[in-house]
Amino acid sequence: MSTTEFNRPIRVLVAKVGLDGHDRGARIIATSLRDAGMEVIYTGLRQTPEMVVNAALQEDVDAIGVSILSGAHMTVFPKIIALMKAKGLDDVLVTGGGIIPEQDMEELSKIGVNRLFSPGTNTHEIVKYITEWVKQHRNF
Repeated sequence: MSTTEFNRPIRVLVAKVGLDGHDRGARIIATSLRDAGMEVIYTGLRQTPEMVVNAALQEDVDAIGVSILSGAHMTVFPKIIALMKAKGLDDVLVTGGGIIPEQDMEELSKIGVNRLFSPGTNTHEIVKYITEWVKQHRNF
């Protein structure tokens, strides 16, 4: 399923949260999503969870993808989930990737973070996951 089968392009916010200054992977993902027909909003470096959630709300996104390599995933993702709940964003996909141990991925899944991707994941797999999730959970 391509994103062109929807009434509008899937909108994805790609974010780098905290002091993590390495954004090459996030830019590759953003380009891959855009090449697949999605509309991508890239927040740039050094965002706070509050900035990410506010941008997601303002941009009316279908998904938030957080790239995190700093090891702060067990702080960043719970904060994003809590802020989303407080603002009523309960139908937006929260995904991401980076250096995240499997055990932490399982814990984050329990609080509402969807699938997380490790470095080296094929970008087509990420596109497929987001597209299928949006098809199942959003009103397209």
